[in-house]
Amino acid sequence: MAEQNTQRQSTSRRPYRRGYQSRRKVCSFCAESSKVIDWKKADSLRRYINDGGYIRSRRKTGTCAKHQRRLAIAIKRARHMAMLPYTMEHTRLMGRS
Repeated sequence: MAEQNTQRQSTSRRPYRRGYQSRRKVCSFCAESSKVIDWKKADSLRRYINDGGYIRSRRKTGTCAKHQRRLAIAIKRARHMAMLPYTMEHTRLMGRS
């Protein structure tokens, strides 16, 4: 039994390595208090939509929770008013305006 324990311990695991630590992303809306989330500014909202037409996550964009909620509402309103596409399939078929 003691031999089995020593064999298990002798198997080497990967040693702990200090890898690349990315800097924490800062919310661009909090950093610039002059920035306003408005559904009428479709060009600025396109930055927060990925290639598939989905709203990008907070981890990817770096926005805080409060501004991510407001951003999602603004994107949904712009989609409803046909300023932004629901999917990128619309963009391919109809052309980008």
